[in-house]
Amino acid sequence: MDEKEFTEQLQAMHDRVLSKAMSKEEENSYTESLFESIRHVNEYGQEFWYARELQIALEYRRWDKFLNVIDKAQTACENSGNNISDHFSHVGKIVEAGITHKDIGDIQLSRYACYLIVQNSDPRKKVIALGQTYFAVKTRQQELIDNFDQLSEDEKRLAIRKEMKEHNKLWLLPPKTPGLNLV
Repeated sequence: MDEKEFTEQLQAMHDRVLSKAMSKEEENSYTESLFESIRHVNEYGQEFWYARELQIALEYRRWDKFLNVIDKAQTACENSGNNISDHFSHVGKIVEAGITHKDIGDIQLSRYACYLIVQNSDPRKKVIALGQTYFAVKTRQQELIDNFDQLSEDEKRLAIRKEMKEHNKLWLLPPKTPGLNLV
């Protein structure tokens, strides 16, 4: 499959998500593909996302509007006792501007930064609701992976049982995210 075919298929899936014509499995697959396709990994194995790519994925047309969301996310990051520079790293981004090149800047975002961004984004957008779920689940998965090896076998078994119990409870609750219809 060439890049053009991939782009067309991604756009068709995107249109189906927004029209609510997808099954739950297709929606989850689309969400995973969307955010995984813009995920990067540095030379140290750390994953990150670029803010300008996330802006497009979250359907923000204007950078200045998206920066407002990033500012709110940075405030939340700071208020939760985290160092902003650990999660929001300003980097250069060079684009062609006619016959010259221009640095428009970008921001490397940790998974936590992306989580804060989607939590502070417009919840009326379906893609935001999908992003909230994606980054919440991925953040929780990473927390479990990071701490799992330190547990004894009994603690591991109990942790898995507890996690499954909490996960199963979620299926019994009505959706809380505006615009996300799980029926």
